Amino acid sequence: MVQIGFKCNKGVVRKNNEDACFVIPSHDVYIVADGVGGNNSGEVASRTAVSGIAEMVNESRLKEYDTPEDIFGFLSEIIDTANSRIYQMGVENEANRGMATTLVLAYVRGEEGYIANIGDSRAYLYRNGDLKRITIDHTYVNELISKGLITEDEAEHHKQKNVITKALGAEKYVAPDFYKISLAKDDILMLCSDGLYGEVNDEKIIEVFDKGISMNDACSELVERAIEAGGRDNITIVCVKL
Repeated sequence: MVQIGFKCNKGVVRKNNEDACFVIPSHDVYIVADGVGGNNSGEVASRTAVSGIAEMVNESRLKEYDTPEDIFGFLSEIIDTANSRIYQMGVENEANRGMATTLVLAYVRGEEGYIANIGDSRAYLYRNGDLKRITIDHTYVNELISKGLITEDEAEHHKQKNVITKALGAEKYVAPDFYKISLAKDDILMLCSDGLYGEVNDEKIIEVFDKGISMNDACSELVERAIEAGGRDNITIVCVKL
């Protein structure tokens, strides 16, 4: 049994909301996407991704897959299909040229979580007062960190910290990262766009979860904190408590 909360807000600065999310309680699948591209195409990309993946999940027999290999194989297949759709839309329509979106997806099965991500939308696990990031960002500054060229503190203030190196629909083929995690009672799995973690640090996120409030109330308070801190980007959060 899980408790679910979600919230999507365009923030204070942006005119459009290019984030999107989808929760599929019947299949225990949760999705967050953050679109990129000129005009309204970022919005088109993120909504195409989440709605397309949700449709494929709803039509699938996901619960019949027995092994992690089968589950990740299915997730890879539906992400490939979504990538192809967005890429093709960009090729065929000049207005959508170059559009793409980040994606973070979670499938919860009992005491296991299966995560896929592309770009810099993240998955976190809150447990017993501790918050741990599960995913690794596909960003230019993260590549610099991994090569030892800059520190994590320097990355926070780097001029190109928002440059992503991988996104759904940006290229004909894409390779997501996959993670399998163990889950326990009272764990909270949080998916979010950079509009949250870019404004609200881990300690303040932990403060909210430590209150023991409902997942909807937690999402609302996290959005409020992001807006109070500047709200410079769209903010999307999905929280799942076991």
